Amino acid sequence: MGDLNFIDQSIATCLYTGIMTDTGSFRFRSTTSTTHRVIAHLIDKGAENDRIHGKVYDANSYGRLQLLGQSLTNLKTIEDCRTAYITLSDEEKSMHGFKKGDTEGVVNYALSLDDVVFAAIFIEDIELGIIKISLRSKGSFSVNTFARKYFDGGGHDNAAGGRSELNLSDTVDRFIELVQNHQQEIISSYEE
Repeated sequence: MGDLNFIDQSIATCLYTGIMTDTGSFRFRSTTSTTHRVIAHLIDKGAENDRIHGKVYDANSYGRLQLLGQSLTNLKTIEDCRTAYITLSDEEKSMHGFKKGDTEGVVNYALSLDDVVFAAIFIEDIELGIIKISLRSKGSFSVNTFARKYFDGGGHDNAAGGRSELNLSDTVDRFIELVQNHQQEIISSYEE
């Protein structure tokens, strides 16, 4: 976009952090060579990539790690659809002293399972009366399209979010039904 002379270390750090988290640490297919060139300019302007990564991904509180453990305990698979999902209730969040940002990246654990190409996390928010949803995929299955069509959301082809006004259980039941309706599209979307 130009105007690099207006970017100082503070601005470079903020931009780098946003791009890093939005691209899943630069691992999603939507991360292009242009993205890496932009990141190179931000590093040249003072963004400390190792420090930023450490602050975002390696700085854990006891409660955050306990919440991750709870999330992994709640992990389920829909094997015939190459799909996995995680649920977190408001009660479970409260038990572990949930703070905003504590679930950042948790959905990627579900996506990391062998043979899984579509993953979701459903996070109950009683105060807002919604279930917050994060979706991730590998390959050509567009979670952006899926989120827009079914969960009032959107994002990128391989990383999107949405919401549901159903309760947690009903949201998961709806998700499972939708996944089964898209089974062929999901299972054929990614070959290793």
